[in-house]
Amino acid sequence: MNALYPSLIPVLWLAWLVYWAIAARDAKTTQRVESAASRASHIVPLMIAGWLLGTRSAPGGFLAGQIVSPGAATDAVAVLLVAAGLAFAVWARVCLGRNWSGIVTLKQDHELVRSGPYRFVRHPIYTGLLLALLGSALARDEWRALLAVALAWLAFWRKLQVEEGLMIEQFGDAYARYRAEVPALVPSPFRHSGARSA
Repeated sequence: MNALYPSLIPVLWLAWLVYWAIAARDAKTTQRVESAASRASHIVPLMIAGWLLGTRSAPGGFLAGQIVSPGAATDAVAVLLVAAGLAFAVWARVCLGRNWSGIVTLKQDHELVRSGPYRFVRHPIYTGLLLALLGSALARDEWRALLAVALAWLAFWRKLQVEEGLMIEQFGDAYARYRAEVPALVPSPFRHSGARSA
């Protein structure tokens, strides 16, 4: 494990968690919420991903294998990816304002957000977190870290499918147009800009 992982990267994640916890207090009243089973379908893979990235020793020989050659450049790229990803997620959270929720919900007077990073992707918080997880995986430098990123991607993809069902139900054609114009997770120069909720 390289020198930056035990120092800068956990500090960045901790700062993000503190901000997230403080910002979560100022959310609108919940109108509808997903079922416990639906929530578990994305929470459990995220927990496994977190364990794979955070545990000191990998379960099994192959998963502990090194991915890249360690060095100062790799360390710097890892920290930059984490910082950029978390900053992108915070930007999205600020733009989302009181419409945000940690679980799939519809808020009272829920708004369709069309500003900031929601012009580029429909789910910029997930985009930012995946970028930060990719940086953490690079710092961890083991195959299990890439498995963690894949699990997180699947969890976020599952969660955004549930969210988008609620958004279509709530906003109808306006959200359908937004979904046709703006990609879900990866910005594309070939699509227009538009709106969203996580």
